[in-house]
Amino acid sequence: MICATLSAFAATTIAADRPVTVSVIVPVVGAVTGPGGARWKTDVELRNDSRAEETVSLTLPTAPDQPIIVTTIPPGESVRFGDVVGEAFGMESALSPLIVETLGRRSVIVRATTYAVRGMEVSAPQPIALQYGNPLAPIRVLNGLSFSDEFRTNVGLANLGDTSAEFILALQRLAGRNVAVARLVVPPNALVHAALQSLFPLITSGNDFSVLIETSAPDTYVYASVIENTTNAARFVQPAISMPLPEVRQARQ
Repeated sequence: MICATLSAFAATTIAADRPVTVSVIVPVVGAVTGPGGARWKTDVELRNDSRAEETVSLTLPTAPDQPIIVTTIPPGESVRFGDVVGEAFGMESALSPLIVETLGRRSVIVRATTYAVRGMEVSAPQPIALQYGNPLAPIRVLNGLSFSDEFRTNVGLANLGDTSAEFILALQRLAGRNVAVARLVVPPNALVHAALQSLFPLITSGNDFSVLIETSAPDTYVYASVIENTTNAARFVQPAISMPLPEVRQARQ
């Protein structure tokens, strides 16, 4: 049974009395319309591979009103949402990270895929890499990005913290050599999902770019998706961890 309610996990206000939970972050889920009228959706599957019933909450932290639902999953069974934003949350349109929080010390298995629907055409589902925990990584790198007549790239910057987060983005084609630098401030509990061209408007086209992203703010997540323009076939790009580079540090000055 699914309930549109505030999470039972947050019912207590004293930290010592809060139940133990484990969280998994899906960096982005959505129900949005893209170029050419393609309707992008996200499927989410939750599987309980334990021997006991599991209680799970799902939250869209950057969507209006931060909706939360709670469901229970019997042992050995799964819950699947064919369009998690529409089916689970009843929203026509939204774009947000998804927090999957399991009551206890072990998470249910989470799978997420995204795809585009245009008329009778459905693009191949693309798995979305998950984020376990919140390791603080000052520099993260998104590799293999393109924007041209054949491909487009979207970059996502999520701030799930309580204060604004500054991101510094350095576009590179060769490691250690910045082509362009951009700065963005993302408000708390907000997601910026932007085309690569809008972040670096002086760069007209190119392939095999990397974007180094630096922030000292906790509870931040980044991702990219490279999309083939004719078919809407998508490739989700998970960030790699990198050490701060002199060129990026200089861009902060």
